[in-house]
This record gives sequence, C-alpha cells and structure tokens, in this order.
Amino acid sequence: MESYILDWANLLLRWLHVITAIAWVGSSFYFVFLDSSLTPPTDDDLKKQGVSGELWALHGGGFYHPVKFAGAPPKLPDHLHWFYWESYTTWLSGFALLTVSYLWNANIYLVNPTNPIMSSSTAIVVALAFLVVFWLLYNAVCRLFGEKEGGDGIVGALVLVLVCVASYLACHLFPGQAAFLLVGAMLATSMSANVFFWIIPGQKKMVASIKAGEPVDPIHGKRGKQRSVHNTYFTLPVLFAMLSNHYGWLHSHPQNWLVLILMMFAGAAIRQFFVMRHGYKLGRNPHPWKYAAIGVVVLLGVIAWLKPAPPAAVAVNPAVIAPVGQSVLQGEVVVVEEKPTSGADAAPAGSYEKIHAVMQQQCVVCHSANTIAQKNVKFDTPEEVKSHAQQIYQQVVLLRKMPFGNPGALTDAEREAFKQWFENGAPAR
Repeated sequence: MESYILDWANLLLRWLHVITAIAWVGSSFYFVFLDSSLTPPTDDDLKKQGVSGELWALHGGGFYHPVKFAGAPPKLPDHLHWFYWESYTTWLSGFALLTVSYLWNANIYLVNPTNPIMSSSTAIVVALAFLVVFWLLYNAVCRLFGEKEGGDGIVGALVLVLVCVASYLACHLFPGQAAFLLVGAMLATSMSANVFFWIIPGQKKMVASIKAGEPVDPIHGKRGKQRSVHNTYFTLPVLFAMLSNHYGWLHSHPQNWLVLILMMFAGAAIRQFFVMRHGYKLGRNPHPWKYAAIGVVVLLGVIAWLKPAPPAAVAVNPAVIAPVGQSVLQGEVVVVEEKPTSGADAAPAGSYEKIHAVMQQQCVVCHSANTIAQKNVKFDTPEEVKSHAQQIYQQVVLLRKMPFGNPGALTDAEREAFKQWFENGAPAR
C-alpha cells in the first residue's frame, strides 16, 4: 500500500512540478526577450512619462503594447502583477518530488550498493547540503564581484568552476542518476533563492519608495536584473539534468561527471545564442552564431564520445583443442582452476536460467503481482518475462536505465547476460 501511495504522490507532484516549471520558464524567457527587444518610444507622451522602451507585438488575435519605465512610473496602478508564485511553487513541488522519489528511499536511490561509501541518513544530509552550500557560495560570489565594474565575467567564470566541482563531487558520492538530478536541483534551488532573497525583496523596496514619494535606489533594479539573467542561463542545464534520468547511458558512464558538465555547458551556450539574438535583430549585438556553434560542437562531441563500442572479436585457433581444466584464448592454451558451479553460473550463455536469479534479486521488487507491478509489467513467470523481452533489452541493455534509480546495481556481466538471452531468442525455459 505504501508503494501505491508513493506512486500517486510521485505522479501528482511531477504533474504539478512540470506545469509550474513551464509557467516559470515561460515568463523568464519572455521577459528576457522583452528586455532585449525594446525600442526607444516614438510617442512624445510616453517619453514624458519616463518610458525608456516599448514593444509592439501580435499574439492570439490581438495587439499588445508593453512599455518599460527607466525608473519609477508616474503613478502605480491599482493592480500590479508580481511574478513569484511560479518560482515558489516550482521549487516546493520539486523538493517534494525529490523527497518522495529519492530521499524517502535513500538506501535504494542515494546509496550505490556496489560502493556504499555512506549510510542512507548520511546520504540524505549530503544531498541536502548540495542545495544549501552551492547557493551560499554562488550568492557570495555575486555579492563580492557582481556589482563591480566588469564583474559579470568574473561571476560567470567562478560559477562555472563551482558547477564543475559540484558535478564532480556529486557523481563520485551518489549513483549517476541521483547525481545528475541533485546537480539540477542545486541549480534550481539557487534560481528560486534568487527570486526569494533578491528579486522580490528588491521590487518591494522599489514599490515602497514610490508609495512614500522617495527616489528609487537603482541598485535594486540592477541586482534583480542580474539574478534574473543568471536564472535564464541556469534554465537549460537544469532541464537537461532533470530529463537525463531517462537515459541510463548518460549517467552510468564512467566519466559521467564530465558528461554532465559538457551537456550543461552546451545548454548555457545555446541559451546565450538566443539571448543575444534578440538584440542582434535590432542591430545591438554582433551575430551570436558562435555561441550556437560552440553548443552544437560540444553536443556532437559528446555524441561521438559516448557512441557504443563495437564488440571485441576474440580470435581463437580452432586447431588447438584444450583438455578438461584448460581454456583456449587467442590460440594459447591457458590452464584454469576448476571449481564447482551451480545456479546461474552453471547455466549456459543465452539461457533463461542465466538471467532468472538476477531478475529475482533486482527486478521483481517493482515488477510482480505480489509487489507493485510498475507499468503493469510483471516477471512472475518465464512466459511473462519472454513477453516483455523487447522492453527488457531496451531498458537493461541499450538504455542501461534499470534498475530504476540505481542502474549501478547491475554489473556489466549481468547486462551482457540479458543481451545474450535476448539475442538467443529470449527463451522461456
């Protein structure tokens, strides 16, 4: 019953998280586009009101005319919309989803059974520390260098270093799938913290100054704009990290930390292309093609790097026949120690028996009529296993995604056994 309830919680939280994330990312992208696309007002009345930029747009069968004031508007409207619920709801639903999906079962998803370097409780503390410590370090970098002349470049370089260090540590402390997700959650936490600690408080101070008839300190607008721009560059790396858990060959790679860094870097470069492209269309920026080119080249490089290696051919001299207790390898007779075999070890390659023991240990916990039968897939009988042979081959061998949340639980030899079983026609006996 607990698993059933957790499944529903996971589904509903994931649904809410995606909806609010779309709203947050959409509004963020729109305002970055808006800021980059504003043109000086042509109407004298707008100039007198202190309007610094305007945009005419056509959408949904109607014309829109947003304007931006250089400082305070002449009068505050009765209804002023604040963009913050999207950020807060996205983070809260995401953290709840992290709790349900990973922290609740930390012994499965946060601790690697092949290399258990910490306990479940310690793993939870360390995972939460990633969210908090990165924000503190990132915020300190912004405070120290962000408001200085030419400080944006320094901030960008230092944040890149922080992300690289965090990615390396996460991938060496946690299973790959959890590591990728935690790095994404770490960046998303900083994005929402930017809204909560800087953007919204700064805007509240601006509104309070206008209502009090006092001059508005421009530093609040500058800080808010800076953190908002940072958020837009974090967006694509965060989305990649969140989607990557569906592709085991990414987070199960031996250098998964480098895969994560390169993919996030490519996402940030591509986002830079779109940010600068808005200004280029108005003649403000040089053509940003180089950023898109850098991102695409990095992506293609990762694709080429991660391509599956062809199976190595073993040259065997058929003229050499090894007696009992010996093995033939590359034309040489190698004496091997005879030891008793039983169970899966004694089963011939490509047989059902070879994978049965592994499935009983790793698969039926989620795929059995006696447990939760995820996606209505059950492995209780050999016939049921055979009926899902294509799915098993795809998820275990090609995508290397299963066991879900902890693909490191299967060794390469065990995955090879599944591959041989499938290629042998997926026998049920």
